[in-house]
Amino acid sequence: MVIVVAHGFTGDLDRPHVRHAAAVLARHAAVVTFSFRGHGASGGSSTVGDREVHDLAAAVAWARELGHTRVATVGFSMGGSVVLRHAALHGGPDGGSARGAEMEHEGRTEARTDAVVSVSAPARWYYRGTAPMRRLHWLVTRPVGRAVGRYGLRTRIHHRDWDPVPSSPVESVPLIAPTPLLIVHGDQDGYFPVDHPQMLAAASGGHAELWIEHGMGHAEHAADDELLGRIGAWAVAAAG
Repeated sequence: MVIVVAHGFTGDLDRPHVRHAAAVLARHAAVVTFSFRGHGASGGSSTVGDREVHDLAAAVAWARELGHTRVATVGFSMGGSVVLRHAALHGGPDGGSARGAEMEHEGRTEARTDAVVSVSAPARWYYRGTAPMRRLHWLVTRPVGRAVGRYGLRTRIHHRDWDPVPSSPVESVPLIAPTPLLIVHGDQDGYFPVDHPQMLAAASGGHAELWIEHGMGHAEHAADDELLGRIGAWAVAAAG
């Protein structure tokens, strides 16, 4: 059993908050961490949740090559949106064959996930309803913002708009069943208010488990050891 951790935007596998989350989850199962494209020492440029689904698929396939027969994906913020989109294409015992024909070349079976945990994820794209998200959009869409990302945050951001626009998290959630799904969100999240997790849970048609955490802020920085421990225990039990 292994947990593959998908970090948030501007994170990478060497960031202290990512390392801490991985260390707590490792009390429950083996853990694989990686850096999304454009983050830290990884090559390429970040597409802020679009092509990153292929990075996660590669990490899951690598975990299976190591001999792990059961895999759970745990994603935070941007990584939370990526694990949802990935599971819609790679969930279930058949590797999502009924849902992801366009991913044939990716090796669906090897990249399949057996349980999914999405923490602090958006439900929909282009959300600008909070000040942190307006700052993030400035970072991504403006040349000076991308320069700040590159030199100040160790994150290289692609300059092109999405074309085509990828399926949103809320559009992906209905395609995840029967793969077990847990949605976790803080009621003090400064980026995405609680209508986002509620929208995701509603889209699952009752399939997803929803935890609204009292007093929690956003993503890895706000996930304490107790919550991470509960997530690890849920992932192990759900993945079988």
